[in-house]
Amino acid sequence: QVQLVESGGGLVQAGASLRLSCAASGLPLRLFHLDWFRQAPGKEREGVSCISSDDEDTYYADSVKGRFTISRDNAKNTVYLQMNSLKPEDTANYYCAAARDFWGLSMGWATTSNFPSWGQGTQVTVSS
Repeated sequence: QVQLVESGGGLVQAGASLRLSCAASGLPLRLFHLDWFRQAPGKEREGVSCISSDDEDTYYADSVKGRFTISRDNAKNTVYLQMNSLKPEDTANYYCAAARDFWGLSMGWATTSNFPSWGQGTQVTVSS
């Protein structure tokens, strides 16, 4: 089992940038598809971005395309989410999640049940 710990959240103004980090222990992250989800109060958890285990594929929610970038550093066993041009609607608790290979990543990357390992979350608040 892999353990995940997110960091980097905070309170920023609209238009600012943040970089979230998710550090892993227990197993090397290169074995996993890695995902960022977020959950705002009163809303369902939604997929934000995903990077495949071989780094060949990345996926983004339409609401963050062009503003957010997912990346990983296998040497540091860490996955990142660079968030630029933040908007108030980006306010949420952001979670890192990991899954070993499963069929259909392109269709299932935003499905929470496909990811068995989760971090505790980091809060991002964007003020207008």
